Amino acid sequence: MPFVLLLSLALQVACAVHVVRSGRPLYWIWLLLIGSYLAVLVYVLVAVIPDLRHDPRGRKAASKAMQVIDPQRRRRELQRQLELSNTVDNRRRLADECLQQGDYANAQELYQGLLTGMYTTDPDFMLGLAQAQAGNERYADARLTLEALIKANPNYKSSDGHLLYARCLEELGETDAALEEYRVLADSYPGEEGRFRYGRLLGRTQRHAEARDVLHGQLKRAELMPGYYRRKEQAWLKAARLELSRLGES
Repeated sequence: MPFVLLLSLALQVACAVHVVRSGRPLYWIWLLLIGSYLAVLVYVLVAVIPDLRHDPRGRKAASKAMQVIDPQRRRRELQRQLELSNTVDNRRRLADECLQQGDYANAQELYQGLLTGMYTTDPDFMLGLAQAQAGNERYADARLTLEALIKANPNYKSSDGHLLYARCLEELGETDAALEEYRVLADSYPGEEGRFRYGRLLGRTQRHAEARDVLHGQLKRAELMPGYYRRKEQAWLKAARLELSRLGES
């Protein structure tokens, strides 16, 4: 069967399924069967695309696709909004986007600009600054920022901030202090990164038996979690398996 015909049938079937699931009149199926590519194009324009605009899952998928096609699109839009209105919220959103894209130099500049006046000790801005500093491998500065954050905001809680502080200690060679922070994070961090970093640092300090216990426990615990959780954390679970292999276990 020619490829063109196979493709037409596949598109027609997909659209027919959409007709049934969306509760549209069944005459669409006959039009799709008769009209081939032209009917598919019309149906996509008048039914599928409008549905995607109103479906949160469709909007999310479209947003992800656009991010892959044009990763700078959102940043340009945020930059335009900032130029139109130089507000704290617009600067924060651009700083967050720079941080997410790995543009740590600009993120650091933006967060530092936000930490003035009534926002001088804003904990979220200080955490963003520390993350940007760490991204630039300025771990000593990031540590000082985090310590200033806690001093100014003693009731502020952030798992990401706690993990970043432990990472800074590790990078600065304060291994015992880093291990103590990671030990707490192994039980409290909402994900697998804290447990993995604890096990890895134990291995790096030649505490191999303890490292294996932590990493094995991490993998066993993950097996009891829902599938979506394992998919979300698969990078850290894979890293744990590789670390166990490095320690001499599969």
